[in-house]
Amino acid sequence: MKAVILGIIILAAAVFAILPPEALGFGLGWGEDVIAFLRGGLPVIAILIGLVAVFIGIAEMKDRADAKKEEKEV
Repeated sequence: MKAVILGIIILAAAVFAILPPEALGFGLGWGEDVIAFLRGGLPVIAILIGLVAVFIGIAEMKDRADAKKEEKEV
């Protein structure tokens, strides 16, 4: 229950930080900074996810090759 309450508080704080003060009369107006962060960070995250996917694919191909070798030996 504590985790749910903490999560709601953190979400509310994040929304408060992103909201522009002109829209509702409150907020910190960090929305543009968040967008700039996402624009800079998403390509890096995409590259890392792509690399992980390539490594997983290579490991899977090696496992299949090893399984075929073992199957032929038996």
